[in-house]
Amino acid sequence: MQFSLVSGEAAPVSGELLVIPLFEGELGDSAPAPLAAADSALEGRLRAAATQEGFKGKADQSFLMHTLGKLGSDRVLLLGLGNRARFQPEVLRLAAGRAAKTAQRLKSPAIGFRVPATDDAAMAVRAVVEGLELGVYRFDKYKSAAREDKGSPKLTRATLSLPQGTEKSRALDDALHLGLKLAEAVNWARDLVNEPPNVVTPIKLAQAAQQAAKEGGLTAEIGGRKEIERLNMGMFLGVTAGSVQEPRLIHLVYTPKNAKDAKRAPLALVGKAITFDSGGLSLKPTEGMVEMKTDMAGSAAVLAAMKVIGSVVKPPFPVHAFIGACENMPSGTAYKPGDILTARSGKTVEITNTDAEGRLVLGDMLTWACEHEPSAIIDLATLTGACMVALGNYIVGAFGDDDDTVNSVLTAARAAGEEMWRLPVSDLQKDALRSEVADMKNSGERWGGAINAALFLKEFVGNTPWVHLDIAGPSNSPKERGYLNKGGTGVGARTLVELVRRRATEVASQPEPVKAESPAKAPKVAKAPKAAKGKPARA
Repeated sequence: MQFSLVSGEAAPVSGELLVIPLFEGELGDSAPAPLAAADSALEGRLRAAATQEGFKGKADQSFLMHTLGKLGSDRVLLLGLGNRARFQPEVLRLAAGRAAKTAQRLKSPAIGFRVPATDDAAMAVRAVVEGLELGVYRFDKYKSAAREDKGSPKLTRATLSLPQGTEKSRALDDALHLGLKLAEAVNWARDLVNEPPNVVTPIKLAQAAQQAAKEGGLTAEIGGRKEIERLNMGMFLGVTAGSVQEPRLIHLVYTPKNAKDAKRAPLALVGKAITFDSGGLSLKPTEGMVEMKTDMAGSAAVLAAMKVIGSVVKPPFPVHAFIGACENMPSGTAYKPGDILTARSGKTVEITNTDAEGRLVLGDMLTWACEHEPSAIIDLATLTGACMVALGNYIVGAFGDDDDTVNSVLTAARAAGEEMWRLPVSDLQKDALRSEVADMKNSGERWGGAINAALFLKEFVGNTPWVHLDIAGPSNSPKERGYLNKGGTGVGARTLVELVRRRATEVASQPEPVKAESPAKAPKVAKAPKAAKGKPARA
């Protein structure tokens, strides 16, 4: 979409949908100027009709009215924001998403959106832009009806009118630009998640990573099976053994231009990338397998975030992304319950359930990430159904025992509008992973399944500050809500970008590069040769 900011009460262009967000109580005599002006032009009918229809400005409420030619717009849409005292930018983001969906349904090519007066004008502008851009998203490329409807008008332009007393500024322009680029990247991640598994294979995901690197000004190193073998990633190799699809090892790097900044300890992002999960020989039931194309949602969010980090945020420290992409399939070559795999770290793992595969690949990726001595590691993974049982479809489970790092992620998530809840990583559960024949098992008892998975991952991060985000529920929305459609959400990307933005502000205030304390060293193993910048190590 194309966005523009205007100051004051500029009238929307003819044919637009006029959107006016309202807090509870603002429909009365103390109506804000945009509502009062529209109501006056409509001879008092707007507020009267909205009141008759029960619109009170509560969150999730909407009221649509035709203007009958009395305004410069064909229709006016009132959106509820709820109680002003409890306002969060996510409420405005969701409301803007509803406005975008309404405009799409009405086939309105352009809208005028009255940005409400809040404590932070830049955050309000960013929330509106993100909500509108995310709200127009559709994944219908495989529907014949959508292809036939291709020539119909689509929402492509939005004019954002600032509140009275708020003038255009560089800060507001920057907020608009960031919101647009971030929402575009999230929509790109949603496409990756929504594509069928015969389209997004490990090789195609690696190609998408190269695209992200090109757009984000990053370097990309892509490796195949030989590189995985040279890195002694026995768990990764075990998971991919049953599939005819070749695995891919993905490493993206953002490096600051300033030489001193480039020497700072990097932030490491790790994304789970099982492009299809059948469960392996521990085969899932059919109904549990249908949505398993989404088992690479963690990697999609990491790639989307890296695009924005490299092209817009440009923090004064390096950021690395580590992704191991493969399928988990049953075949005569598949790994089996009872097998013992040797991780890159040297730990041995007894396989008790081949459907607990994501943690195996992630374990090798985390070890690899630690060898780059990062200041912290954040991993995103659609890891456990147990986390969905605990937190449902819209809340991410956050794990980690470094309070400062966990709290920084939770704060960033709250600012980005992605809800997360901290769950424990307790050694009380550690016995569930104890093996009689190896260092540990890959799957324990049913109870505390999300904690067991986090404890498994913890074994591969040494002393490095680390946060594990289990996005199994929020990665795939079961219904339409605000700016969400049914299907992939791109959850996690906004949080990662916000986290990097905040860390960039903190690090920029430090006079000299700060080196993180080295984590526990992994055993010395052969390393894969580095590829030329921007080119794959192996096709």
